[in-house]
Amino acid sequence: MSEYHTPVLLDESVSALISSASGIYADATFGGGGHTGEILRRLGADGRVIAFDRDSDAIANRPDDSRLTLIRSDFRWIHNHVLDQGYAEGIDGVLADLGVSSHQFDTAERGFSFRYEAPLDMRMNREAATTAADIVNGYEQEELERIMKLYGEVENSRKIAQLICKARTAAQIQTTTDLCKAMESALPRFAEHKFLAKVYQALRIEVNQEMRSLEKFLGGAAKSLKPGGRLVVITYHSLEDRMVKNFIKTGNMEGKAEKDFYGNITAPLEAVNRKPILPQESEISANTRARSAKLRIAEKRI
Repeated sequence: MSEYHTPVLLDESVSALISSASGIYADATFGGGGHTGEILRRLGADGRVIAFDRDSDAIANRPDDSRLTLIRSDFRWIHNHVLDQGYAEGIDGVLADLGVSSHQFDTAERGFSFRYEAPLDMRMNREAATTAADIVNGYEQEELERIMKLYGEVENSRKIAQLICKARTAAQIQTTTDLCKAMESALPRFAEHKFLAKVYQALRIEVNQEMRSLEKFLGGAAKSLKPGGRLVVITYHSLEDRMVKNFIKTGNMEGKAEKDFYGNITAPLEAVNRKPILPQESEISANTRARSAKLRIAEKRI
């Protein structure tokens, strides 16, 4: 499983998650199974893990352990599945690592990375209808600009959208190389890779509807927890981290606190760590994809 993906903040996240060796836990983003494997190692015979992933490659990575129930599903439906599994009273903890797996980045034909010549795909669920090629060839210029600015924080998002629209009038943008060539004149010198990473992040988020899934997941995770149960989330970019932070603080994505008659915040969760936990330098040296990771921990209010 380690070849598929190296789990980030492994000890910190699993230690924060587990309160009982006989508890019921969910790994909402199974991926390479690194976090699930560590949870299972720390549980006793009565412990259970429910894990989710929408990528068939990840599902094929399943370990042989009777304590694990692995479900192919978008994690936005976590509460439905927790109920279906018979845990109406709630579970003891939910963990989510929101990063794209190394396997997805490194499998050229998936089209997640500009490092490879590949079809412009980026679907986490390969049975989904919309690819990144559909978006760059089908969206209006204003919509392309919006997703570049919102999801990638691309500085000159209008120019990028204009270049994409101009290029596709000559020929459909079908590959990663086609897309890079379309934007070539706007790439900043000496920072091309950083810039392209932002563009590809924006497209990937739109293809997979990641922000909508995250919003539904956070609400479903809070409903799925027992009082005192923990939500442990690892984020990788500012947009998703802000959403997680706001939800923990206020119970909504906007960060607008609602209070009861006595002035108490009515959010279902309470932050355990006020500031996010960051990877150690040693972990970043061993796994550069950990460099932007932030770990937030919350507890279901009693």
